[in-house]
Amino acid sequence: MNPTPDLRIVSVNAAPVQADGDYVLYWMTAFRRTGWNFSLQRAVEWAAKLQKPLVVLEAIRCDYPHACDRFHAAILDGMNDNRKAFEGKPVLYYPFVEERAGQGKGLIAALSICACVVVTDAYPCFFLPKMLQAAASQCRVKLESVDSNGLAPLRDVDRVFTTAHSFRRFLQKRMIRYLQDFPDPDPLFGVSLPVLPALPEDILMKWPAASPDTLAAIPQILKSLPISHYPGPVSGFSGGQTAGGQVLRAFLSQDFMSYNDLRNHPDANATSGLGPYLHFGHISSHQVVSEILKMENWTLDRLKDPSLGHRTGWWQLSASAEAFFDQVITWRELGFNMCFQKPDDYDQFSSLPGWAQKELNQHASDPRPYLYSAETLENATTHDPLWNAAQTQLVREGRLHNYLRMLWGKKILEWSPGPREALHTMIRLNNTYALDGRDPNAYSGIFWVLGRYDRPWGPARPIFGKIRYMSSENTRRKLKLKAYLQKYRP
Repeated sequence: MNPTPDLRIVSVNAAPVQADGDYVLYWMTAFRRTGWNFSLQRAVEWAAKLQKPLVVLEAIRCDYPHACDRFHAAILDGMNDNRKAFEGKPVLYYPFVEERAGQGKGLIAALSICACVVVTDAYPCFFLPKMLQAAASQCRVKLESVDSNGLAPLRDVDRVFTTAHSFRRFLQKRMIRYLQDFPDPDPLFGVSLPVLPALPEDILMKWPAASPDTLAAIPQILKSLPISHYPGPVSGFSGGQTAGGQVLRAFLSQDFMSYNDLRNHPDANATSGLGPYLHFGHISSHQVVSEILKMENWTLDRLKDPSLGHRTGWWQLSASAEAFFDQVITWRELGFNMCFQKPDDYDQFSSLPGWAQKELNQHASDPRPYLYSAETLENATTHDPLWNAAQTQLVREGRLHNYLRMLWGKKILEWSPGPREALHTMIRLNNTYALDGRDPNAYSGIFWVLGRYDRPWGPARPIFGKIRYMSSENTRRKLKLKAYLQKYRP
């Protein structure tokens, strides 16, 4: 096993390692998987070095923003997977599910008293950065956060990139090094560690481990938790690394070779379906990239030089592989770069490029052909059948077709009183319903609608100014939509 790269490790507090502690604690918050996980790998390294047992805490709060049955069910599926995956391994897995708001308060501090060191996940979005900072002052021992978000370590990128082309060029110059620093598929394989029989009784009395029934996310359990029971779980969707692996294998064996040609056509349904699994940390982009490179019999010497930021041709892979890598590497990690570099306003109107703010502000008072209330938009009862279908898919399945997500946002801008109201509506709807919402990649999609990562497009139009314009009529002419419109009739 290669050591975890130093660039991915940050000491969050100034407390020392307590070598005579009882165990090493890995607090799993964002990378909720047992493999391809630099955080778990780092915790295993500490446990092996100190020859101490490893405890993995995976918890879920009931008061995080937008907490509901839909997201809880997906996270609990993953916890149940992890419980099974850790069986027979030299690790004590400790799942904790809050049954009342604030029940988990003090748990990290209590566990750190007996710990040698605490390792956790570095995720630059949603409420997790603030939660990490709060925990730093509570830990009695060294607290490390580890970045397992993508191929590029967040700290290796020292500025905000404003275009996909410039970021792609940056990545291409460093990709050989990134490809040589992959996390271990199973960091516990062949590792010998002492095993902790149980946590202290006073901890389990106050913070009992979740039962198998709770982790199974049965409806009665979800209904008993103090979270919103709307939206409910998505029918036919299962979270967790097992389901994520199945979705990946199905995509690679069935739809992958037609991805480049058909991914924009909703009727073809040729997208990967991996968004929710990447968001919840149930699958790693390292694993996805590794599987595709293996399938294409790719070797490092095929990388094309010079690194000019071209979208195709540089990898010397199939057209579908190059197109998919541009999504799962370039565009996904571009969003992580924004959240990491601009933690205070990545989700604010003020983070838009100056030219975009100027255009939107100048046209904020332009007459709108339609003005829809938040309720009308949420219920998909506008005059536009295509937009209604996209919103219905979001509510029903927790996802939006990638191409239609752009149109969905453009129409919200057109039908809202102003651009700030449109931004608020997009964020609220996406964060409330989307399985892959509340994520750097999701914020990239929303803010692209308003000009982030884009350029001015002339001539100026009412409402949009020089922000890129899209219409339902053009979209219906370009795409195959007959089955989609039938399936997602409100």
